[in-house]
Amino acid sequence: MSAEMLRIDPDEPEPDLVRHVAKCLESGMVVALPTDTFYGLAVDPVNLHAVEQIYDLKSRAKHKPLSLLIADVAQSYELAREVDTTFDKLAEKFWPGPLTIIVKASSRLPLRVTANTGNVALRVPDAPIARAVVRELGLPITATSANLAGHAECSHARCVREQLGDKIPMIVDGGPTARNVATTIVDLSGGGNSWMILREGAIPTHEIVLALQR
Repeated sequence: MSAEMLRIDPDEPEPDLVRHVAKCLESGMVVALPTDTFYGLAVDPVNLHAVEQIYDLKSRAKHKPLSLLIADVAQSYELAREVDTTFDKLAEKFWPGPLTIIVKASSRLPLRVTANTGNVALRVPDAPIARAVVRELGLPITATSANLAGHAECSHARCVREQLGDKIPMIVDGGPTARNVATTIVDLSGGGNSWMILREGAIPTHEIVLALQR
């Protein structure tokens, strides 16, 4: 069975189509949709069966936690604990945008989503479709890239269909993504305003340093 292709306006997502995507996620489906970097695989993160599907589809190591997309900075305080001024500075400067921040996860999130690490990777994407779906669902959504292990990440829906079209039920076509560079990942899980760049991506290291020196 091939995936349903659902075209949604990337700048002004149609509310009825967003509701349809949210209902699919509520039912446990895996949906590919665009972020501001690459297309990602979205599921309801508290549906552990759906989360397992992501790991199986990606042949992802079970010890690697999943990144979550959220709608705004306020939502991050519900999902994280012990955030400090370093987090506040980075979120204020770079969200919405291609920065993933790893923090200690709140008890609201299942340990499976954190891969039993107790940490969670959060991002507010500069992508109206993804943020609209999160708001409609009332929960964050997973954001691991929509590609098979060993294959290139996808910046358009056609690429997702070629790699995963027979493995997932729905692909949201929101046109090409704004970037084709992965997010920068900063780890704040050590606490005490400590930070570490795990991956330099769309945001260069010097911009992170400048933001934290303010």
